[in-house]
Amino acid sequence: MPAMGPGWNHGNITRSKAEELLSRAGKDGSFLVRASESIPRAYALCVLFRNCVYTYRILPNEDDEFTVQASEGVPMRFFTKLDQLIEFYKKENMGLVTHLQYPVPLEEEDTIDEAEEDTESVMSPPELPPRNIPVSSGPCEAKDPPLPLENPRAPEVTRPSLSETLFQRLQSMDTSGLAEEHLKAIQDYLSTQLALDADFLKTGSSNLPHLKKLTSLLCKELHGEVVRTLPSLESLQRLFDQQLSPGLRPRPQVPSEANPINMVAKLSQLTSLLSSIEDKVKALLHEGPESPNRRSLIPPVTFEVKSESLGIPQKMHLKVDVESGKLIIKKSKDGSEDKFYSHKKILQLIKSQKFLNKLVILVETEKEKILRKEYVFADSKKREGFCQLLQQMKNKHSEQPEPDMITIFIGTWNMGNAPPPKKITSWFLSKGQGKTRDDSADYIPHDIYVIGTQEDPLGEKEWLEILKHSLQEVTSMTFKTVAIHTLWNIRIVVLAKPEHENRISHICTDNVKTGIANTLGNKGAVGVSFMFNGTSLGFVNSHLTSGSEKKLRRNQNYMNILRFLALGDKKLSPFNITHRFTHLFWLGDLNYRVELPTWEAETIIQKIKQQQYSDLLAHDQLLLERKEQKVFLHFEEEEITFAPTYRFERLTRDKYAYTKQKATGMKYNLPSWCDRVLWKSYPLVHVVCQSYGSTSDIMTSDHSPVFATFEAGVTSQFVSKNGPGTVDSQGQIEFLACYATLKTKSQTKFYLEFHSSCLESFVKSQEGENEEGSEGELVVRFGETLPKLKPIISDPEYLLDQHILISIKSSDSDESYGEGCIALHLETTETQLPIYTPLTHHGEMTGHFRGEIKLQTSQGKMREKLYDFVKTERDEASGMKCLKNLTSHDPVKQWEPAGRSGDLGKVEALLQEDLQLTKPEMFENPLYGSVSSFPKVVPRKEQESPKMLRKEPPPCPDPGISSPSILLPKVQEVEGVKGTSKQVPVPVFGPTPRMRSFTCSSSAEGKVPSGDKNQGKPKTSASTQAPVPAKRPIKPSRSEMSQQTTPIPAPRPPLPVKSPAVLQLQHSKSRDYRDNTELPHHGKHRHEEGLLGRTAMQ
Repeated sequence: MPAMGPGWNHGNITRSKAEELLSRAGKDGSFLVRASESIPRAYALCVLFRNCVYTYRILPNEDDEFTVQASEGVPMRFFTKLDQLIEFYKKENMGLVTHLQYPVPLEEEDTIDEAEEDTESVMSPPELPPRNIPVSSGPCEAKDPPLPLENPRAPEVTRPSLSETLFQRLQSMDTSGLAEEHLKAIQDYLSTQLALDADFLKTGSSNLPHLKKLTSLLCKELHGEVVRTLPSLESLQRLFDQQLSPGLRPRPQVPSEANPINMVAKLSQLTSLLSSIEDKVKALLHEGPESPNRRSLIPPVTFEVKSESLGIPQKMHLKVDVESGKLIIKKSKDGSEDKFYSHKKILQLIKSQKFLNKLVILVETEKEKILRKEYVFADSKKREGFCQLLQQMKNKHSEQPEPDMITIFIGTWNMGNAPPPKKITSWFLSKGQGKTRDDSADYIPHDIYVIGTQEDPLGEKEWLEILKHSLQEVTSMTFKTVAIHTLWNIRIVVLAKPEHENRISHICTDNVKTGIANTLGNKGAVGVSFMFNGTSLGFVNSHLTSGSEKKLRRNQNYMNILRFLALGDKKLSPFNITHRFTHLFWLGDLNYRVELPTWEAETIIQKIKQQQYSDLLAHDQLLLERKEQKVFLHFEEEEITFAPTYRFERLTRDKYAYTKQKATGMKYNLPSWCDRVLWKSYPLVHVVCQSYGSTSDIMTSDHSPVFATFEAGVTSQFVSKNGPGTVDSQGQIEFLACYATLKTKSQTKFYLEFHSSCLESFVKSQEGENEEGSEGELVVRFGETLPKLKPIISDPEYLLDQHILISIKSSDSDESYGEGCIALHLETTETQLPIYTPLTHHGEMTGHFRGEIKLQTSQGKMREKLYDFVKTERDEASGMKCLKNLTSHDPVKQWEPAGRSGDLGKVEALLQEDLQLTKPEMFENPLYGSVSSFPKVVPRKEQESPKMLRKEPPPCPDPGISSPSILLPKVQEVEGVKGTSKQVPVPVFGPTPRMRSFTCSSSAEGKVPSGDKNQGKPKTSASTQAPVPAKRPIKPSRSEMSQQTTPIPAPRPPLPVKSPAVLQLQHSKSRDYRDNTELPHHGKHRHEEGLLGRTAMQ
């Protein structure tokens, strides 16, 4: 693509940005050129006429000549340069809607902002850039082209031959340690045989016979030593083998010929044996010889609890033995066991939402009766540790061959160009400040560890060894390297349990540079993606522009990474990385600051010492930018309850160094939360953040490491029960009465594309009918013309876990105007249900998609997931307790799935029989979704946490409002204080639990919130809308449109700050959402908040 020269050539700006610039210009004939989003090397010519934007594609041919994709009957003309094309179409009546008159220039801030980058912080890349370890290279790994030399040497008159050059190099080397016959053989090869091997290559052969002959001669004695040594090492390995099985497999016999290939195989066998022997001896010394068949990773853990019997509290001890699959109940810690329950008899854990240290365990007796045992733990962290151990027990002894959930550790650390300390294990144990793990969970290893570093001075191999050694120390397990990728000093490493090696596939890595002029890699991002069985996972580690005043530049960094980071399935070309993965995690030094005057530095320090974080987070740039939908649209972040992680004095965490003397004067770096972890998941997918905090004992950098741990739902590679070769024709996905509302001034026709892994290939619809909508938006109606989708497998166990990605594209340029995601996890099949998804493009909100869906599956039932083992219940004042499931598609209506199987189905059936008249509220899966357009409706709790008190939620607006709910967290609870803590709520949005995007129900139970009569309706029909003439030019400017939304109730004013006493009263009063009028009724296809369930109440 030619360099950006003329002012009208805007390069890689987005379509919406182009429309905004033309709208500002406001004159017919205003035009600009941008890069095409749908075709490589092509351009888009955007012209304003009668307040509408017309887009023409400029296509290159084989000779790199350009032509405008003309209308029918208009002759095609070719131009060698873009300038010539633009000059030609400045003439009237050349086939465009109007001739080109007023070029729209580049914005000044876009061109000068890059030059303001702090050049002092720009580091040169390492002199010898570390290579990526081969295991990380995936099928779609992006490779940087070699950089040209800055000062190439002038060509010499006579160049020495390759043989002469190598001879000179050999003479300059110290060869005193070489055997005389070896040195002579090397010299002979260089003088005569090197040229013969070169001739072989010229003929197309990949064989180098003379080089092989030389290496065989050099390895002759080594080969004999290896052959003699291998049997001894194998015997030693068998001696220390943990399995001690009688029938050991014989070692493969390697041919005894001393050729290089056999030597490599034997040396590889030798090195793996040495490594294996060391691991086996360590394991044997750690466990002793008494456990030959299973290596116990998790020792039994005992919890002291209180249990009420006849109104009298009694001390009890619960002992969790994960390896044997038993829960043992004892009256004294060292006494004999009172009774025990096997993992099969433990049916469900129910967390109290009101009392964060209370837990109910449902167990089955020998007579198949359900007992409800209620226990009170020392604190919420102990309860959470107990729940995690029980969940681990259930997972370990599950009869399912593949996991339903995995845990993921995410760590980010700006190392400050200094090597790490000797011990960094606290990072991987999630120990320090904030939402941390209980000690009882220390022995539970995570399935995947993702470590992102910035300003990393180490080589890849050295850093990898440090990480693996630290994890070995924490977990007694050697983790496998999934991927490692480095851009200058920005690095990402992904490690996984050895047992998952065959479950991970399609590994992909890439990077994007966002340094000065987007060409330097001192700032930018590295990413890794892969498939875990049937679930796609993506991880991005970024280091954005520094400086408190560079907020807008950071936003642009984010947008560039979003657009150009090439990860995941390349077939999903209309979708960026926010839609390509079931779970996407974004970590790094994002460099967003606390935006306060520099003279308040000492006040900030005092607030940090008093843990008044909410006062400072009200000025956090990232939270404010997210609230205004400028970055990380629909991402979610756990509540921040730890001190700012930057900028510390090195070797201490007691002092912030917020001033820095520079040649230009004093520079201030106020304490800020620069290091963050955010995530975005598909709708109705299980994801829970179990911890989020920073370490306190790793002090070599001016940043503290940040950790976050997640429980994420995964699916298996489903195999159709019909067998290979059979056609599964029973399944069908039907979209009905669908329409898209777009914020655009483009004058074009639109069609839909449906993408999904459950379809053979993507499906394209016919063009929709355009109407002028209210608020200056364009409504595209598809009516009954949408194609019926045929899934490859119709089994509900498979199909209800799938998602459909939707892209609405223009017919004139095939460019996407918005993308969304619809979950097929519907409450019923064979029934039309309302659906909704927001439409976004390149990180910006572009509209909404609404309609109805009807899903047809084969006969079968949905299996209970392992993560449903732990739920959270809302305590009723009367003490009534039971299970109630709320589905995403009707936040008010109770839904009992048909044909439920497993422990949970048994629990619900028995409880319904025994407790028919007592039905309290039960919510599943807190944090079961992402931050998006809806305010949170149910509080999210945390162990030892600041989040246990929460204000009443505001009324839910129409899904047309897409601003993510971002609630600034409250102060951290002081260690040792149970139950409550002093908190200062701030009337600003923040990350609270979401009810995953949902489709809504037309059930009569749903009540319409006051202020919006139409909010309870499942969809808006054409007849209810104000009649407007179709295809009229859109009047308002883009800046006006950005402020328009669908009609909503008048927003409530911010809730006032309440005293701790009032908050305590509010906290103690439970709410019954069965009659609540504040639940959302418009179907947004991601539960934005709410349904409480499997989470770490930390």
